[in-house]
Amino acid sequence: MTTLTEMLEHTIDFATRPTEAFRASAPSDALHSQLGPLTEFPGTWVGRGFNLIALPNFANGNKPLPFRLKLSDTRETLNFTSIGGPIPNRGETQPDIFFVGVHYFQQISDAVTLGGMHLEPGMWLNLPPTLPNGNDASVARMATIPHGDALVSQGALINGGKPIPGGPKIEVADPLPFTLAANGDRIDDPNPLYIAPYKNPVNLPPGITPDIVLNPNQLLLNDIKGQTIIETTVLRVDANPLANLNGPLPPFSPPSPLGGITNIPFVNTNAKATTMSAIFWIEKVEDSTGSIFMQLQYTQTVILDFIGIKWPHVSVATLVKQ
Repeated sequence: MTTLTEMLEHTIDFATRPTEAFRASAPSDALHSQLGPLTEFPGTWVGRGFNLIALPNFANGNKPLPFRLKLSDTRETLNFTSIGGPIPNRGETQPDIFFVGVHYFQQISDAVTLGGMHLEPGMWLNLPPTLPNGNDASVARMATIPHGDALVSQGALINGGKPIPGGPKIEVADPLPFTLAANGDRIDDPNPLYIAPYKNPVNLPPGITPDIVLNPNQLLLNDIKGQTIIETTVLRVDANPLANLNGPLPPFSPPSPLGGITNIPFVNTNAKATTMSAIFWIEKVEDSTGSIFMQLQYTQTVILDFIGIKWPHVSVATLVKQ
């Protein structure tokens, strides 16, 4: 039988326990104030979107093309919750840093069939100046996808992470397949058989028009047409970025590579995900009654490599905070 003395000898002395062993959560309002450009994220966002992806046709066989184009009208729920305390990173060439962030869980379903299409747990982090050489604050996004992919992406703060007056500047999202020249320039694939499914799409989902297939970002522009957007916070993150994918890269020169994507062997062999670029616009909107609501729009392009060609997988959505 254990004696009282033996029990006391094995009791942890919390008064002398190293502070490194225990970190209490900061008050939620304190954490909220440290989220910076992520401040509006916590909560639930619901809305609609569009998903375009080229998928390989197994062994081609008697099929006319080695790929198939899948177009989906989507419904989405995106939940954010604050991480419970500051996260320490230990430095060697730079001082230690501490930062906060948010967890997120994304669920996307097909609007027609109501079948689940995508779920994604991950985190967004609000990072102090570290890129490059300690000069630029940034945000980072980490994600895991059930296909067997893990992603780390990062981007410098646009306008210092502060809101920009008015609505977003949304450029074209080019979904056409391409290859890269020796200097890294994009060369659109000239094969008319590969381009035809994009320019003459069939089986369009409800609410999706041919111009949206050629520029998925057009759906975002349609959604905000006529809205009064007071201000917009812009977040951009990239993993293994390509020049001019989602427009010019932000003006900073991070160490190479910037982020990355890791895939299971099946994905690497069949449709390797190599690059991701995403822009999130957090918008403060005034409705016709003068009431204010928060709106989140995003465009994301993931590059899939198969049959020696790069195929953009483009996802867009407009969500409203509940």
